[in-house]
Amino acid sequence: MLRLALLLIVIALPARAAETVVAGLSRESIGITTSFDGSEILIFGAVKRAAPEPSGPLDVIVTLEGPQGPVTVRRKSRQMGIWINTGSVEIPSAPSYYAVATTRPERQFLAPEVDEIYRITVPQALRNYTDAIERANAAPYAEALQRIRLRQSLYKDNPGDVKLLDDTLFRADFKLPANLIEGDYKVRIFLVRKYRVIDEYTAPVSVRKVGLERWLYALSQNYPPLYGIMSLALAVFAGWAANAAFRRFFS
Repeated sequence: MLRLALLLIVIALPARAAETVVAGLSRESIGITTSFDGSEILIFGAVKRAAPEPSGPLDVIVTLEGPQGPVTVRRKSRQMGIWINTGSVEIPSAPSYYAVATTRPERQFLAPEVDEIYRITVPQALRNYTDAIERANAAPYAEALQRIRLRQSLYKDNPGDVKLLDDTLFRADFKLPANLIEGDYKVRIFLVRKYRVIDEYTAPVSVRKVGLERWLYALSQNYPPLYGIMSLALAVFAGWAANAAFRRFFS
């Protein structure tokens, strides 16, 4: 059993050989403003070779992962005609955003044991951060979280979205939703040949609030009492202004 496990690890580990990734990003930072309605990022690159190209098809996987955070998943059941919470699981950490783009469906070229080690696909990436899923009653909650975030376009699996030209040049376009959260995002690129990862590349992407949005966020985090007073004053002023306008035009 130990020998088999070691063999699987050796198969999964990248073979440092003649093919490596040289890549770049169309943008390394994204600013979130009050009018932010999503963004796009282009990830492109080439395969650098120090020897003739090996035999077998080459595939490229590109992932974009957002910052992690705790998530509480609740189950609702109908009791006496009323929907109420009947269970919950606290998932210690899960990626807020996770997208995968590949040259073709992963099952055609990615071995399950390799996916389990590198945590590439959406289910495996979620498992990478959720120890609670190992509990017998937690799996349905993790699956529900995955379904919800897939509907919200926060988790994506896009086979065929990586365009590979002549087994050398590649590109992947990611459309980011408007509900991105602030933090450090991570790009990973994998070269896969004969069911093995032969090279891996990582790069950071910074997503930050800018302008008035950034100032208000910093104020709320660093000076909560002042932020509360300003919010209350703004609400009072807005109410007074609406009342004054109503009395002027309708009295």
